[in-house]
Amino acid sequence: MAQPVQAVIRIDTDSVTPAYRQIADSIRTLLVNGVLHPGDLLPPVRQLAIDLAVHFNTVAEAYRRLAEEGWLDLKRRRGAQVIARATPLTAPPESELKFLQRLRELVAATRAEGLPLETIASSLHSIAEGLPCS
Repeated sequence: MAQPVQAVIRIDTDSVTPAYRQIADSIRTLLVNGVLHPGDLLPPVRQLAIDLAVHFNTVAEAYRRLAEEGWLDLKRRRGAQVIARATPLTAPPESELKFLQRLRELVAATRAEGLPLETIASSLHSIAEGLPCS
């Protein structure tokens, strides 16, 4: 891992998204993008909480959510370890609807902050171009 996890996680205190979800989303992105691999250890809950200036229960909740999703193995005194996670062969039917709703909400929030629609569209296109086709 090139840089510590806590160096790439950012908490937006002005966001309506709870901090635990911001942490989980950031770590999930690192997992999906292959920055974190099975066997990697995440920072201890208390250390990451200090680094991010949040309560340790906030980090613990993020780790618990990721463990429920099958990304982490949580062990007392050993911490959170990334585990191999099988990718589902097919997504449930509601997945696409949930994805589109979250994307619409993100675009609306970004436009409300003043980012031009052209920039948003260009960024979405760039991200889509970088995705592996399967």
